[in-house]
Amino acid sequence: MKSLKIFIIIFFASATFAKAQSTKAELQVSGLTCSLCAKTTEKSLKSLPFISEIKPDLMRNVYNITFKDGVPMDLAQISKKVKDSGFSVSYFKTTLNFDDIKVADNTFTYGGNTFKLINAQKPLSGPVALTIVDKGFAPSSVTKN
Repeated sequence: MKSLKIFIIIFFASATFAKAQSTKAELQVSGLTCSLCAKTTEKSLKSLPFISEIKPDLMRNVYNITFKDGVPMDLAQISKKVKDSGFSVSYFKTTLNFDDIKVADNTFTYGGNTFKLINAQKPLSGPVALTIVDKGFAPSSVTKN
C-alpha cells in the first residue's frame, strides 16, 4: 500500500476559502461525549453546500469528509460549524492535488490564501496529504505565537 507523507502547513490568511482541488478530509473534533453530540455536529457539517458526504468514526471522534466536485470549499465554515455546535477542532487533514500548484520557498497560494509548508519534501506533485495548523483548526496550545 502506497503511503502518503503528511506535511504540516500554516496559513497566514484569516479567511480560508479554497477551490475543491481537495477531495477529502479528516476532521477530529474534541469535546464530543455522546452519540447525540456527534450526530448534532455531523448534521451541522452536512448543511455546508460543498460537503457531499460525511462518515463519522465515533471511536476516534473523527469525521471523514468528501467534498463536492467543482464546488468551492470554505475551511473557515467547517471550523465555524464545529464551534457553533459547542465543540472544537483537534486536527484537520486534507489532501490537495499539487499538479497545478506552484511551490516556491516552501510557500504556495491556494484559493487566494498563502500557505507555508513545514518539513516539505520536494518536489510536490499529485495528491499530497496536509495537516492544517492555524487558529480554528488545531488546539490553542499549537497555534499560540
